[in-house]
Amino acid sequence: MVRKKKRRLKVRNVLLVLTLITIILLGLAFLTDVKINNIVIKGNVLYSDWEIIEKAGLDDYPSSLKTLSSKIEGRLEEDAYIKEVKVERPSLTKVVIKIDENLPLFYYLPAQKTILADKTEVLENFPVPTVINYVPDKVYEKFLKAIASVNYDIVKRISEIKYDPNEVDEGRFFLTMNDGNQVYLTLNSFEKIDDYLDIIKEFDNKKGILYLDSGEYFEVKG
Repeated sequence: MVRKKKRRLKVRNVLLVLTLITIILLGLAFLTDVKINNIVIKGNVLYSDWEIIEKAGLDDYPSSLKTLSSKIEGRLEEDAYIKEVKVERPSLTKVVIKIDENLPLFYYLPAQKTILADKTEVLENFPVPTVINYVPDKVYEKFLKAIASVNYDIVKRISEIKYDPNEVDEGRFFLTMNDGNQVYLTLNSFEKIDDYLDIIKEFDNKKGILYLDSGEYFEVKG
C-alpha cells in the first residue's frame, strides 16, 4: 500500500509540474501576442507623429515584448534630422517617444546650403530664414549658437538675415520678418527676438524697424 501511495504522489507531482509549465508557456504566448496600441510622440517639429511612427518601425503596431526601446531609439537616431531619442514604456501596450530634432536653422546663401542645429550642411530646402551675405567665421559660430536658442516658431517668422556690423558692434544683424517688419539685433541681444510678437502688439500692427541692438524702440515707417 505504501508503494502505491508513493507512485500516486509522484504522478501528481509530475502532473502539477506539467500543468505549471503549460500555464507559463500559454502566459508567455499571450504576452508575446500583446501589441503596442498607444504611441505618444513628443518634441517633434519637422516630422508628423505618423512619420515618426513609421521611422520607428511601429506602423504595424508590433508585439510589445518583441519591440525593444533601444531598437526604436536606434532606428530614429539614424535620421540626420533627429539628434536624440528617449523611449519610455509606462505600460505594456504604451510607448512614449521623446524627440530632440536636429532642426534646420537657416539657408546660408554664400554656401547655398541649409544649416542644421549641429552645424551640418544639407541641400534640402525648408521654410527657414535666408542669410544673404557672408558671415566671418568667428562671428558665424556665435551666430549659429544664438539662433539655435531662439524659439523655433519665431525663427520661421524670419524671412532674411543680413550680417550688418557697425563701428560699435561686429556682431550686429538686420532681420527682415515675414510680416514686413525689420529688426536690428546683436549676438548679445539675440534672445530678445523671442518676445517679438508681444513687442509688435504694442504698436497696433504698424510696420517699421524694431531696434533691439541698442535699447528697445520701434521706428514706424512712413
